[in-house]
Amino acid sequence: MKLFGYWRSLAAFRVRIALNLKGQAFEVVSTDLIKGEQFDPEYLKINPQGVVPALVTDDGTTLTQSMAILEYLDEVYPEPALLPADAAARARVRALCMILVADMHPLVVPRIRKYVTQDLGHSEEELGAWIGNWTTKGLEAIEKHLAEDGHSGTYCEGDQVTMADLCLVPQIGAAVLFKIPLDAYPNCQRIFKSCMELPAFFDARPQAQPDFPEEMK
Repeated sequence: MKLFGYWRSLAAFRVRIALNLKGQAFEVVSTDLIKGEQFDPEYLKINPQGVVPALVTDDGTTLTQSMAILEYLDEVYPEPALLPADAAARARVRALCMILVADMHPLVVPRIRKYVTQDLGHSEEELGAWIGNWTTKGLEAIEKHLAEDGHSGTYCEGDQVTMADLCLVPQIGAAVLFKIPLDAYPNCQRIFKSCMELPAFFDARPQAQPDFPEEMK
């Protein structure tokens, strides 16, 4: 399989974790979002939306949108399962995923940051406030769920790694990148640390990717 992504892409991070957990070999094809390579005509043939990730499977099928890819991988490679067997637990996991990937992540991606600064003319300080606002609001909601719903354990849903963990870990990493304090989110931090002790998560981290900049190592 080929995974078109970028070392800083939170969505590609999720998919790398899933592929590692499922034991599926994949080739990373770097698509530099900062340079705008996602808008190259050849890439737009793969993903007309001009975003990453895109996964090309062994049979040549092209899949886009990280959550759709996670669902596909869980259906085609059912072990280990990334969704609980219980219907209510699956709903809780999906709800956490949607807070992270639909309510938080889209507001801080490169194309939005560019729009805020270049198109709307806001300063870098104002951009930082924008990122901090939406990140903290999302993490506050996640922390409240984890602390109060009685279903979290080692991971977001009990002691089973689920899609919620695959979505939480990249967002915590992004918060660190944007220098957002995390002291108010002890459960999020605890789960992040538990996940990063697993090779599937650790090996998927941005710093381990082939396109991670040499000057940042």
